[in-house]
Amino acid sequence: MGKLIGGFIAGVLFTMVLAYFMMPSLMFKEQVSPYGMEETIARIQHNIQKNPNGWSLSGLRDPAKAVQADGSNVLPVMMVEACSTKYSGPILKTDDRRFLSILMPCKVSVYKKNDGKVYIGTMNAGLMGKMFGPLVGEIMTHVAADQKTFLEFDPNMPAPQIILPKAPTGGGAGGGGGGC
Repeated sequence: MGKLIGGFIAGVLFTMVLAYFMMPSLMFKEQVSPYGMEETIARIQHNIQKNPNGWSLSGLRDPAKAVQADGSNVLPVMMVEACSTKYSGPILKTDDRRFLSILMPCKVSVYKKNDGKVYIGTMNAGLMGKMFGPLVGEIMTHVAADQKTFLEFDPNMPAPQIILPKAPTGGGAGGGGGGC
């Protein structure tokens, strides 16, 4: 009996350690971009705009700017933000799911590493959604599929221009246009 309990406890501990080390690679995805920072951002923005599921750009943020302003030297990091009311609407309509607004807008991170390459980072929306029940799971599965199209680059297409956020008007929050 002692061996059975000891084996069970060892199995649980092994599973916990394995989950701890694997979770970051499951929750987030990273890929190398074949383009520089600005072109990668521009291609993602244009892919978002041509997606048929109502996506709009809601911002372009530079989180490295604040760190640099604090006196630190960091490599470039830009966040492309987008939202689709088709997907955000059903989540924001009810009190029991509104806390998931923390995941909105959808963000794609474009950054450089010390190896000189440009990387694209995304959240694994499909896996994340499964944690919040069937409705959110289904919505986030669609978000994940759309997110994949944001990162499909046609090398035959000429480089588009980066889309800079419009300056906020009339006391609204900064960071860009549309919102969710």
